[in-house]
Amino acid sequence: MKQSKTFIPTLKEVPSDAVVTSHVLMLRSGMIRPLGAGIYSFLPSGYRVVRKISQIIREEMDAIGGQEFHLPALNPREIWEETNRVEAFGDNLFHLKNRDYVLAPTHEEIITFHARKVVSSYKDLPQIWYQIQTKFRNEPRPRSGVIRGRQFLMKDSYSLDSSYENLNLSYELHDKAYRKIFDRCGLKYFVVGASSGAMGGTGSEEFMIKSEAGEDTVAYCEACGYAANVEVANSRVNPKERDSESKLVYEISTPNVKSIDELCTFLNIDESQCAKSRIYISDNKPVLVLMLGNDEVNETKLEKILGNVRPAHPDELKEITGADAGSIGPVAFNGKIIVDLRLKNSNNMFSGANKNDYHIGGIDFQRDVVNHEYHDLRIIKAGEGCPKCEKNLEVFSAIELGHIFKLGTKYSDAMGALFLDESGKEHPIVMGSYGIGVERVMACFIEQHHDEKGIKWNKLLAPFDIHLIALNMKNELIAKTAEEIYNNLKQSGFEVLFDDRIDAGAGFKFNDADLIGLPLQVIVGEKKLKENKVEVKNRQTNERVDVELSSLIEYLVRSKE
Repeated sequence: MKQSKTFIPTLKEVPSDAVVTSHVLMLRSGMIRPLGAGIYSFLPSGYRVVRKISQIIREEMDAIGGQEFHLPALNPREIWEETNRVEAFGDNLFHLKNRDYVLAPTHEEIITFHARKVVSSYKDLPQIWYQIQTKFRNEPRPRSGVIRGRQFLMKDSYSLDSSYENLNLSYELHDKAYRKIFDRCGLKYFVVGASSGAMGGTGSEEFMIKSEAGEDTVAYCEACGYAANVEVANSRVNPKERDSESKLVYEISTPNVKSIDELCTFLNIDESQCAKSRIYISDNKPVLVLMLGNDEVNETKLEKILGNVRPAHPDELKEITGADAGSIGPVAFNGKIIVDLRLKNSNNMFSGANKNDYHIGGIDFQRDVVNHEYHDLRIIKAGEGCPKCEKNLEVFSAIELGHIFKLGTKYSDAMGALFLDESGKEHPIVMGSYGIGVERVMACFIEQHHDEKGIKWNKLLAPFDIHLIALNMKNELIAKTAEEIYNNLKQSGFEVLFDDRIDAGAGFKFNDADLIGLPLQVIVGEKKLKENKVEVKNRQTNERVDVELSSLIEYLVRSKE
């Protein structure tokens, strides 16, 4: 394609609302333009990349027996109500004005709807159904360009099996396919254990890349490879040791003391002597959660124990406990108490007295705290011990590329998607769900492959194979030679972007070429042509070589292999 006739509106300046590298470079290189908060139009060169990623995904999904669907993004609300996910997604689910329809953020319900219509026997199983489709999620804070938007393109696939053993096989097929997809796309990724969240199910893994632009936080051990989203990660930390003797409970006046740090300063104690209290609401009932010192509650872990929970509102705390936040504690609390494992059977602890401006000392969890149970509730911290080996954990931000779930029978039970086994007995279909963010793959590649000048595309994802740059189209020899090279390259099967712009100077063209970042640049200039040569630049390495015109096509064919 000739650049003079191609819509690639590059930008010199960084847009003010773009702070993430991939967002900046996708805007500056003319690949996307914003339409609204979290909504982007893909321009021609950007959409070429999307199509190439989609094709890689199709090839690997087809290789494991996947069959491609195209399901409606507009879904009847009543189907989603069968699984109660209208409530589970809450405000993140887009509703149409008449409330009878929703815009799908995912398609488990629709796949299950079709499965219950056509799958009747074990002979119909297994199945792998997939699609590459636009999805919608009402993100309250869309940011980071296409990494977190309100409209996005996803590959989602669904396995339908007759048993959990067969689900494991389908899950492994997807795991291997995902690794091949991300390898082919040139991404450096890792796999972590994760929470299933609103998807539900029994098992879940995320494919991620390390990035400061990420909104997920991951714990990782370089020594043994342990990796998990902090939503579910564990670490090796010491519990609070029990003192040999327990003191009697006593009340302390602590005016204006609200936080753990303030309490430690006021009483001249260490935070390991403090039990921090939080109130959550589960099934309309209060639950007191206790953590050691400044440890934070991992609400994903808490939800695995209690189901849906929410922090109590400030105006509820006084009614529930008799005190405001900062003065709440477990002694004489009338309700369920969940305690982090680090506090198990500890004694001589300090916590709130359920009376404003007072705390209690000498608390013995065996003696003074009733109706409680112990669980791992804490958010891990960097530098804590790996749960699998003797080394310590890193904690860093990451971007999720893909997510695979063992759904089990959550959806088939709710929607009545049943099949008959060999003996004629009825069972729910056992399902899995597997997603890849197509636009995220694109953004993540850019996050990992760029320099200060622009993007460094590889051969498989680049919008074009070659950037042919004619330095001065007003020069008759340059214009004629560049045109001949352009035609020869096209005839040889190359996808070529030909910078034939007459009024653009050499420096401007070089800057645009490095910004757009095609794998190879073929530079046609007067000086080299006098020697019957052109210059070829490798954008990945920025190395330049002079190539004879007569052997240019042969050289480029070898470079593409």
